[in-house]
Amino acid sequence: MRMFRSGTTERPDYFFVGAFFLLLALGMIMLSSASAVLSFQKFGTPYYYVVHQLLFGVLPGLVLLFAASRIDYHLWRPFALPFLLFSIGLLVLVFLPGIGYEFGGARRWVHLGPLLFQPSELAKLSFILYLAVWLSSKGVKHIQNFAYGFLPFSVMTGTLALLVILQPDVGTMGVIALIAFSMYFIGGAALPHLAIAATAGVTLLIILIRSAEYRFKRFMTFLHPELDPLGIGYHINQALLAIGSGGIFGRGFGHSRQKFAYLPEVTGDSIFAIIAEEMGFIFALLFIGLFVFLAVRGLRIARNAPDDFGKFIAIGIVAWIAFQAFINIAAMLSLLPLTGIPLPFVSYGGSSMRVSLFAIGILINISRQGKGERSA
Repeated sequence: MRMFRSGTTERPDYFFVGAFFLLLALGMIMLSSASAVLSFQKFGTPYYYVVHQLLFGVLPGLVLLFAASRIDYHLWRPFALPFLLFSIGLLVLVFLPGIGYEFGGARRWVHLGPLLFQPSELAKLSFILYLAVWLSSKGVKHIQNFAYGFLPFSVMTGTLALLVILQPDVGTMGVIALIAFSMYFIGGAALPHLAIAATAGVTLLIILIRSAEYRFKRFMTFLHPELDPLGIGYHINQALLAIGSGGIFGRGFGHSRQKFAYLPEVTGDSIFAIIAEEMGFIFALLFIGLFVFLAVRGLRIARNAPDDFGKFIAIGIVAWIAFQAFINIAAMLSLLPLTGIPLPFVSYGGSSMRVSLFAIGILINISRQGKGERSA
């Protein structure tokens, strides 16, 4: 079986690959520090979380990455719809007693025997692949048509978003919506349709905030974090305290104070605050710059993709990683309300790590088949 089409160099974008593996390595190093105290409290060893992440997240994820990087991405095209339907089925299973796993008031996991995974992570990738097939099979004229373009796009995105909202997981819903919006925009969507979609999204967000007391309080805390520093505002205030106390050069690796049961979710969505506290402003800025560099190189891969299918896949994956990283970091800086979504390739979580690495493998394969110079 041919893995690549004729005329390709089979060389990936080495700048992208190098930056990605640097980010992954830094993420594992910082997780080992951020998780040490919590790991010792729960399991009697400071290495449980980092070892578990390595064995069940990074290593199987790297196998998936390598396989996806060697398989011609065109081979995923006929499986896009079954993959999406499978992901939707898993999202439905989340709500079934005995299968769906609830934690912190949210049902976001499927528990099948020894397996515990988060279907919404798989749904992101499957939706990207299906949207890439759908957009690449239509001309701009059909995409800009209300009945043949905007309406099917809205139904597809709305269905997936609804299943995620019901978990509830507004942060992931927002990421999925931003991915879809980005791909639809690149596909040549009509500006009035984009305006309708944006207005509908903002309206839905307002309704969701007003319909749940905890979301409304979280939003008010975002506007006025000083109002309830020991209650709903505790999380963001401790995150800001961690970031601020890091100063320019940080307290030093392993010397965070906030990870001693002061800052919630130090292994998950709060890990950037620990990074800034221990390593300081300069390192945190360079860390953010690494995500920006990955996004820029990813967009270059999309631009050089050999066809529209590859271009849309690349745009979707780049939008996924970039928007999720931006939302996570912006929430820790109090630039956005807290959402509870992980920092890609850094936060603890096997499902997110495995699927994200698989997506990076597909992106690397697209870069292998891209046109234009690789070194620029």
